Amino acid sequence: MRTLLDLILPQDCAGCGRLGVGWCAECAESLGGQPVRVWPRTDPGVPCWALGRYAGPRRRAVVAVKEHHRRDLVAPLGRELARGLAGLRTPRRPLVLVPAPVRRAAVRRRGGDPVGRVARVAASLLTDCEVASVLRADRGVRDSVGLGPMQRRRNLAGRITTPAGSLPEALRHPDAEVVLVDDVLTTGATASESIRALERVAVHVRAVLVTSAA
Repeated sequence: MRTLLDLILPQDCAGCGRLGVGWCAECAESLGGQPVRVWPRTDPGVPCWALGRYAGPRRRAVVAVKEHHRRDLVAPLGRELARGLAGLRTPRRPLVLVPAPVRRAAVRRRGGDPVGRVARVAASLLTDCEVASVLRADRGVRDSVGLGPMQRRRNLAGRITTPAGSLPEALRHPDAEVVLVDDVLTTGATASESIRALERVAVHVRAVLVTSAA
C-alpha cells in the first residue's frame, strides 16, 4: 500500500529528497538547459546533443523514472525535451522522434518504456511531431551496466532491429527530420547501433538528443 501511495502522492522530491513535494521548484530549474553538443567515444555518425550532465537532480530524476516508477517526473522531463527539440529542429519540416530501444526484461520490470513516455510528452507539445517506437533490442542483449566501450559495442552488434513489415507513415515522409532520443548517452554504442538499424531500412537520422550525457 505504501508503494502505491508513493506512486500517486510522492513523499519526497526525486531530485533533492525534500519532504512533501514530488519535484521541487529548485530542482525544476535544473532542467532548463539548452542542448549542448557532445562527442561520445563511439561515434554514431550524426550530431549528438545533451540537455545536461548525468549528475545531481537530473541524474536522480532519470533514475527515479527508470527504476522507481516515478511517472510524475515524465512530464517535466518531456517538457525539457520539447524545448530542446524546438531549438534544434528545422522550421516547417515534420519531426519524428524515435526512442532508443529497451530490453524486454527492462520493459517488464519498469512497467513500460520510460524514454517512450517522455518522447510522447515532448511530441504532444510540439507542432507536426510524432513518435515512432520502431527499434527493438534482441533477447541476447545484456544489461550494459559495468560494460566497457568495446564490450558495449559487442553486446549490441547486430542486435538492434526494426520490426518486419512497413514502417510508420511518418518515417517514410521525404521531408521528415528523424531524431533518436534517449535518457542517457554513455559511450554512444546504443545510439550507433540504433542508427545503423534505421539506416538498413532507409531511415536517415538527423541527430541524437538525450536528457543527459554521462
